[in-house]
Amino acid sequence: MRTIHAATLLRRTLDDRPVADTAVLVTGDLIEAVAPAGELTAAYPGVRVRRWAGMLGPALVHDGPLPPAPTPRERVHALFGLGAAAVLADRVTDPGLRAAAARNGVALLASARPPELVTGGRADLAVFADDGSCVATVVAGRLVHRRA
Repeated sequence: MRTIHAATLLRRTLDDRPVADTAVLVTGDLIEAVAPAGELTAAYPGVRVRRWAGMLGPALVHDGPLPPAPTPRERVHALFGLGAAAVLADRVTDPGLRAAAARNGVALLASARPPELVTGGRADLAVFADDGSCVATVVAGRLVHRRA
């Protein structure tokens, strides 16, 4: 299934200058294209379009312990609420937490890497409000967090 994610502003890396009127086309769990929103909606009529208020960019790599919560599942979902889709593997040693991360598509990385929106790359996206809070998180193409 294809989805176009469009936001007020977009940046491909955390250090890039934000660009207006740009969107990400996601097919399955991969990024198919990053292009002007108008071009994508014209080229793919009928595709679901999710429009977000805020800054769309790559989901974060969480480099600390997962947020505290009563269950491993809730700890993973708390991570999504921060806009993260990946975590350093050495921070997830508990078997129950590791299983919950795997079930939810969290990428377990051997070392930190700067997140980036890349055509052909895994569709890990996040949208942040002006105050830095996470509006939405997409992990491997699935919307896993949306602020009410």
